[in-house]
Amino acid sequence: MKFVLASHNQGKLAEMQRILGQLGVEVVLQSELGLALEPEETGTTFTENARIKAEAVMQASGLPAIADDSGLCVDALNGAPGVYSARYGGLDDDVARYRLLLENLRGAGTRAAHFHTSVVCCFPNGDVLEAEGDCHGTIAYAPQGENGFGYDPVFFVPELRKTFAQLTPEEKNAISHRGVALRAFGEKLKEYMENH
Repeated sequence: MKFVLASHNQGKLAEMQRILGQLGVEVVLQSELGLALEPEETGTTFTENARIKAEAVMQASGLPAIADDSGLCVDALNGAPGVYSARYGGLDDDVARYRLLLENLRGAGTRAAHFHTSVVCCFPNGDVLEAEGDCHGTIAYAPQGENGFGYDPVFFVPELRKTFAQLTPEEKNAISHRGVALRAFGEKLKEYMENH
């Protein structure tokens, strides 16, 4: 069974293949099918944005399509940057975005935050599967670590006493919002495939 990942991100593809490969599912990037879709993410929630992407790729490919939308939600900023995490402050650079975040948190009483991921799969027959995952932590006072991307250098996991950027890929996958969401999605997909 072949699924299309509504993304151009090789890292996301590797993560999907690791989890869904166990179910005998082949996952390919949309670019491997010659699709260069960039649907506008006009949703107000992570699930809505993931669904917009999955639906567009499913309609263009005729195959089941999986998309995810993720972001960082900071309590002291009323959940911002949230669905705008990748476009926070209109900035086009990971370092600039997390510096803006640190600036906006200066003097904040709480630094509690969580990463959230919504995964949506749209099937050509109209069926839709959804799963979500969270990882809770705090925002560090300064960036630490060389791994990961995005806000990883400033997202601190108290239990591990490390930022996401200080974790190995295996450590991060074990606790990350995307890892949690993908494992939940894997369970739902397994059940779906057994019944269809």
